[in-house]
Amino acid sequence: MSRQLNMDTQRQNFWKEEYLREKMLRCEWHHKYGSLVRAKQKAKAAARLPLKLPTLASEAPPSPQPVPKAVPSKAPSPVPEASFQSEMYPVPPATRALLYEGISHDLQGRHRYLNTRKLDLPETRYLLPITTNFTYGWQLGPPVKQELVSCKMCRIESFFRKNGAFALLDPRDLAL
Repeated sequence: MSRQLNMDTQRQNFWKEEYLREKMLRCEWHHKYGSLVRAKQKAKAAARLPLKLPTLASEAPPSPQPVPKAVPSKAPSPVPEASFQSEMYPVPPATRALLYEGISHDLQGRHRYLNTRKLDLPETRYLLPITTNFTYGWQLGPPVKQELVSCKMCRIESFFRKNGAFALLDPRDLAL
């Protein structure tokens, strides 16, 4: 469809005047309400910022008195320092070695490492429960398999109708 070009001088002046009037209305609105809009935007932006908690001033413990060098120092503790920075126990070397054997595509390497790590109980992997969901399963022990005690024929006799699908219903079967 082609556009109709029946624009004469009068119509051109009309659209020019309309455009200028709309432009002036926008400028007046911005002059009148612009500061309010900016203030609301700043308030919303401040509300989106994360809450900053005050830092606690750490009191330095009193410096210990110098110990004579004749006293032997204690042996380093068996727990590595990394365990204090991490929430997990260190991975046993045998399990870590699985990472470097083969590739995941062949169900080895990372795939086998993750599956082996998944089989460990959470108590052996983590120092403390990290989330509240951990507390539900913490130190539960191995799952206990419970088998169904009833026999197959008991289930069949109690489930199916004795007279067939289209037989007249027994009055005792009807709910009143």
